[in-house]
Amino acid sequence: MTKRLFLIFWLLLGTAQAADLPGIPAFIDEMVHKHKFKRVELQQVFNSAEHRPDVIESISKPAVLRPWVEYRPNFINPQRIQGGVDFWVKYDDAFRRAEQQYGVPQEIILGVIGVETLYGRNTGRYRALDALTTLAFDYPRRADFFRDELENYLLLAREQEFDLLAIQASYAGALGVPQFMPSSYRRYAVDFNGNGKIDLLNEPEDAIGSVANYLKQYGWRSGEPVALLSRIDSEKRLGVVADARPYTAWRDAGVKPLKNNFGDLPPGWLLDFTVESGKEYWLVFSNFNVIMRYNNSNYYAMSVFQLAEAIHNERY
Repeated sequence: MTKRLFLIFWLLLGTAQAADLPGIPAFIDEMVHKHKFKRVELQQVFNSAEHRPDVIESISKPAVLRPWVEYRPNFINPQRIQGGVDFWVKYDDAFRRAEQQYGVPQEIILGVIGVETLYGRNTGRYRALDALTTLAFDYPRRADFFRDELENYLLLAREQEFDLLAIQASYAGALGVPQFMPSSYRRYAVDFNGNGKIDLLNEPEDAIGSVANYLKQYGWRSGEPVALLSRIDSEKRLGVVADARPYTAWRDAGVKPLKNNFGDLPPGWLLDFTVESGKEYWLVFSNFNVIMRYNNSNYYAMSVFQLAEAIHNERY
């Protein structure tokens, strides 16, 4: 097949109707009986949904497969750092209130939004309905998860009274400035600007408060560190440890933070990241794991943390 014919074939696949995917009729039945949706309306919705093979391709090739030295510059760079400072200054009051109310540092909230959407500039190029329908019925490895998210998306659209067919999302169906999955939107989003509605698609203040609430609900510990760059005496002394160690155990094994402004440290884990000059060693703590509840990746959490630190240093 020539490259031109392959491209035409791929584009045709990318815009195919999704209504005939196995499982959709049963899903419609469930939504009608469980949540009192109108069958005809749901049938019309899914007749308008598109099956997107490119969604499957995207989710099957996560960026974290790249080494850290290639992954990091995508998120810790001058554009995101200066953009973070500008976004912080613009919504300074919302960030201050979020930190006071939820105990999450302002720069961490910024780091999440900066990594996720470049402060709301890149919120996704797929219709949420298409992405979630494709993954719910044509991605067996995580079909149950995405079926639940599709259910929540339909409920969210009804609650928020927005057009199911008009909302853009990531290839995984994440929505708005903070890229909340529909279930998280319904569970953790807050009306942080006090205008009587919750809108993570268009209102940055709501996104700021909602990210802080999300992290708080997943166990953010105010006043505790996220990660500390450390030196080690010898790798041979460290051993293999699956669980968190008390800091005294790390200290006795020859691990010492290069800087510690937190006093007595809580239990933590030791991670290493390969950089141009060799390896960096980081003690990471409970708050690092909380960031990973947003995206289950060490690289992701470290990017959020390092971007947050860089933005803070640039502003102050």
